[in-house]
Amino acid sequence: METKLDQLINLLKDAPDEVFIQPHNVPDPDAIASSLALYYLLSFRGIKKLGIVYDQEIEKANSLRMVELFDVPIIRAKDALTLGTEDWAVLVDVQKGNSNVTDLPTDEVAVIDHHEYRSDSGCRFEDVRPDVGSCSAIMADYFFENKIEPPRNVATALLYGIYMDTDDLTRGSSSLDIDMFYRLYPLSDISLIVELRGNEISVEDLGLYAEAFKTVEIYDELGFLRLESANDSLLGAAGDIVVSVSGVNIAIAYACRPTGVKISARSVTPKAHANELVRCLVEGVGTGGGHDHMAGGFIPVNNLRPLRSIDTFLKHRAISWYESLA
Repeated sequence: METKLDQLINLLKDAPDEVFIQPHNVPDPDAIASSLALYYLLSFRGIKKLGIVYDQEIEKANSLRMVELFDVPIIRAKDALTLGTEDWAVLVDVQKGNSNVTDLPTDEVAVIDHHEYRSDSGCRFEDVRPDVGSCSAIMADYFFENKIEPPRNVATALLYGIYMDTDDLTRGSSSLDIDMFYRLYPLSDISLIVELRGNEISVEDLGLYAEAFKTVEIYDELGFLRLESANDSLLGAAGDIVVSVSGVNIAIAYACRPTGVKISARSVTPKAHANELVRCLVEGVGTGGGHDHMAGGFIPVNNLRPLRSIDTFLKHRAISWYESLA
């Protein structure tokens, strides 16, 4: 029986030139691990002209350390001098059209993701599993389904990717996440996981967090936090901390940037879905989506009304949405 990996290889072997693996613009541990795993699998199955590219920056301390520890061959798209329209791309941990991925000159022929399915990707190969908590679990499944044992560094990276995206199997984890976690565990170097756990924030991050937590406001189960110029990973991590506050079950963290407002939402209550909250926040002005427990959105600066406070705008929409749940 043909596996998903078989189908992908059959497609990519006809690539006119290079094949690039592209995670979202600010790769987090799950995206980095998944990209590394796919790079290994494609190489193992005979796809030779390969690269991993992303568009912005890897800023979070643990993501940077992963790249070093596991020797991940990932580069900025602007530094990929051979990248062009004749090349194919496989999107990993993201889908075409999302606000957190740049449309590079490549032809996006395939996508592997665990976020809400977008029907407009136009890809020839799709493996999108919104019920799975991490893309790393999907990539681990590719190994075991095809009876390929992952090398120790790849197994460790995937284990950490699952750990981070499911918050140690406590957030949005599926049976696949749990199964892959325990199958990867004996193949991994746990000392590296311990090291990564000790590199999850930098000294610079502490300063941003310190200022951000001064802005926290709480309305019933809702917690709001504003960060200044924070990257996507910090935004999500800050929301995780807010939702851990006693009595707060829904967190909305947002950052104002020159290009617009980035939003991250978290929910630990079944009555409130983070993806529905984000869609409400950006309705008519931006884009967004995600999972029941975690989601993100973006409002372009051109859609922001002059002299209107973004703080008031977001809080008004969030509170109205929350009260409609009663």
